[in-house]
Amino acid sequence: MEPLRQNMGFEKLQIEVVHTGQRIPVLFNPEHYSLNKSNTFAPQQIPGLSGPLVQFVSGAQRTLDMELFFDTYDTPALAKRDVRDLTGQVTKLMEIDATLHAPPVLRVVWSSLNFQCVLSKANQEFNLFSEDGTPVRATITVTFDEVIFPEQESQAVKRQTADFSKVHTVMEGETLSYIAGVLYDNPFAWRPIAIANGLADPRSIFVGQELRVPNLPFNDPASGEAVA
Repeated sequence: MEPLRQNMGFEKLQIEVVHTGQRIPVLFNPEHYSLNKSNTFAPQQIPGLSGPLVQFVSGAQRTLDMELFFDTYDTPALAKRDVRDLTGQVTKLMEIDATLHAPPVLRVVWSSLNFQCVLSKANQEFNLFSEDGTPVRATITVTFDEVIFPEQESQAVKRQTADFSKVHTVMEGETLSYIAGVLYDNPFAWRPIAIANGLADPRSIFVGQELRVPNLPFNDPASGEAVA
């Protein structure tokens, strides 16, 4: 028989329902948990380069995975009651709340762990039964997906539009095609520079003129004809 997990005296992990304040303590603390985080990047194929350029798209959700253990067989105070009375308190958190019209937002709290989330997955396994077939021991493998409210995101990270444009001072003998060749590695990509600086005639630039050279979007080949 699997040994009973003796952690009754330690601080208990609790699952709090944020909008009601209800707290659900687990019967036994998990032996471990894992926090997962990933980012999404999009490779962009650029002709003439030895490999794709990589552009950041967005951060993916953090997730919290753990296994929760429930036992009424070796817990005298529970008198071999149906363990589903306990596991149901957790799995019910995936149901749609009548006032929210969605499953509730939760907070998983345990010592320094404070994870705001929703319960996205719960896999129950019943592995011990009483004489009449009542389940008395179970584990639930759960996955919580982090929830970040827009106001929390704006307070945590001060965002502003990224501007990768450059300023180039025209030197003797330079043309827009030459400047595009130097800064874009493509002399035919002069049109974005002309548009950014309101140049009706791309041949009208002069020595000492300061030109704004915009960042070239990965999905814009900026094709054009070379300007002498």
